[in-house]
Amino acid sequence: MDSQELSSAHLIQGPSPPGPPSGACPGSRTPGGRKKQGWSCSLIVASLVGALGSSFLYGYNLSVVNAPTPYIKAFYNETWERKHGHPIDADTLTLLWSVTVSIFAIGGLVGTLLVKLIGKFLGRKYTLLVNNGFAISAALLMACSLPAGALEMLIVGRFIMGVDGGIALSALPMYLSEISPKEIRGSLGQVTAIFICIGVFTGQLLGLPELLGKESTWPYLFGVIAIPALVQLVSLPFLPESPRYLLFEKHDQAGAEKAFRTFLGKEDVSRELEEVLAEGRVQRHVQLVSVLELLRTPSARWQIITVIVTMGCYQLCGLNAIWFYTNSIFGKAGIPPEKIPYITLSTGGIETAAAIVSGLVIERLGRRPLLIGGFGLMTLFFGILTVTLTLQDHAPWVPYLSIVCILAIIASFCSGPGGIPFILTGEFFQQSQRPAAFIVAGTVNWLSNFVVGLVFPFIQKSLDTYCFLVFAAICFAGAVYLYFVLPETKNRTYAEISQAFAKRNKAHPSEEKMDSAVTDDKTNGRPETDSSSTLDNYVKNRIV
Repeated sequence: MDSQELSSAHLIQGPSPPGPPSGACPGSRTPGGRKKQGWSCSLIVASLVGALGSSFLYGYNLSVVNAPTPYIKAFYNETWERKHGHPIDADTLTLLWSVTVSIFAIGGLVGTLLVKLIGKFLGRKYTLLVNNGFAISAALLMACSLPAGALEMLIVGRFIMGVDGGIALSALPMYLSEISPKEIRGSLGQVTAIFICIGVFTGQLLGLPELLGKESTWPYLFGVIAIPALVQLVSLPFLPESPRYLLFEKHDQAGAEKAFRTFLGKEDVSRELEEVLAEGRVQRHVQLVSVLELLRTPSARWQIITVIVTMGCYQLCGLNAIWFYTNSIFGKAGIPPEKIPYITLSTGGIETAAAIVSGLVIERLGRRPLLIGGFGLMTLFFGILTVTLTLQDHAPWVPYLSIVCILAIIASFCSGPGGIPFILTGEFFQQSQRPAAFIVAGTVNWLSNFVVGLVFPFIQKSLDTYCFLVFAAICFAGAVYLYFVLPETKNRTYAEISQAFAKRNKAHPSEEKMDSAVTDDKTNGRPETDSSSTLDNYVKNRIV
């Protein structure tokens, strides 16, 4: 008897004992016994705690190095002079600083490649828990680099923090995607993007001179990283593992059903179990696929291409260029230099607000409009920004229009392109393919991040303000591709999403795998199991 048949046998044993499930919020049920919009206390806590120790730290580390830059360079110079007897030359200092910034992306790539190996044995939840070890060790290394007088500790700490980010941006979206009902999968998945934005904003806020952005306190900016990691480390163990992981990979039927009840906050989980078991019937003989096997799978071809396009556009759309120009544009608008860091906080606030609004409306509007509309609006505002930067000396009000364009580009990015690519990666692929798919997505994400950091200074030097036309073209190309290729995934099961790509892939994964499963059953002398009939009997038994 295989895992799928065991699942069905376990589920038809009869109704579970009465009483409220452990994850239910008091007073959150409707008279019919169904949860409002599928939310439960356990889902909310899992998403908040999971994101706090994962995507929040990724966003925080994107912005935290900006404020202490002059102090870190001075520390590098002092350390170099103490070790070598002479001050560091400008080129070597620039190289060391570039390595400090860019090694975060290299660590992210390493973390992405590790996530499948770790996740296979530990699962989604325990991968996130183990990942906190990287964050805490990185925080200690970076915070102690100044007292120890070792610049290498800061660089190694940034690399380890990149490994943490690479694992987090794969494991967290997988976990959130697998624990949420399809009706709120997009809203719950958008928590990843919201906490990235909150992390960026927190890094900007703590970097103010009145807080930790001073010469004597800049190491504490990195030491703070340990706090969210510790919060997740002591909180997440009390929440269940992903029920899909328990059912498909650990063959723990009782644990999977209990996890569903906890996360959904209700006793009757028959509909959700039916969806999962329907997916299980398709892939009951399928093992976890490797990246190479996934790339060779005809039924996943356009899903892979779409993930590569969305993740590539996510990093190459020009948001990093916006940060490069922000201070100079604010200065041109007449804002005193000492006030610019406080005005820059508005960009982090806009990011967070746009991501939250996107999370609230994603299940109403869908993924397509937010993603295509976001890239489309970025194309428009990049074009306007190019004009205003070119003409900013012609009238005193033009720099203010440039500021409006910057804020509009940031809002457009966070309303869709800033978070939906992670959601789509979790939705496009079935259980056996999902870890490999996140490796592909993460690799594209971190390599694109590295390429932007490497190539952008040359683009900016060659094209000056016209460099934004390059990013406008990338955003436009992404919007056009998604308009013609991307199906709407809102409120669809994983099997339905796979079927939406079937015509374009010219392959029907469900039929192919079902046929192979039936053939394998007959070859081994086992009778063909009518799983749909089993599910019908289960549902009838629960109703009676």
